[in-house]
Amino acid sequence: MAETASQSTAMHAPTPDASASPAEPCDLVTVPARQGLEAVDILRRGGAPAVGPVLHDGACDTLGFLVPPGTAAGWDMPGSACTETLGRGLRLPELPELPGPDGATPRPADWLLPPGDSGEVTDPAMLREALGQAARLIEAADGCR
Repeated sequence: MAETASQSTAMHAPTPDASASPAEPCDLVTVPARQGLEAVDILRRGGAPAVGPVLHDGACDTLGFLVPPGTAAGWDMPGSACTETLGRGLRLPELPELPGPDGATPRPADWLLPPGDSGEVTDPAMLREALGQAARLIEAADGCR
């Protein structure tokens, strides 16, 4: 039985570093969809306040995790990008456009996991760990062919 985003996050209080009210801007970490879906599963199984709103582009090539403002300044995870949206008006629950596979052409987005009433966003440290684990799982799976 699949959990909804509100069921998986409602039982956990947001951490100070991973919360933003709907009126506050957020940064956006984009990753390839396969790695992002694995990371969502890892975060949701983790049992901590770990996964906030997640976007997908129209072609489902890219997932975007909303993270606290300021995350982009220190983000250096290979295979992903973090876009600083501060000053450009991205606020929950607006739907931004996600960069396409070429990194430049924007694509319309929709919610994979919509924002809840708490305004909680994904903790960047937990996201970094989940993305690393997802990359290792994908590499291992691809190596078994």
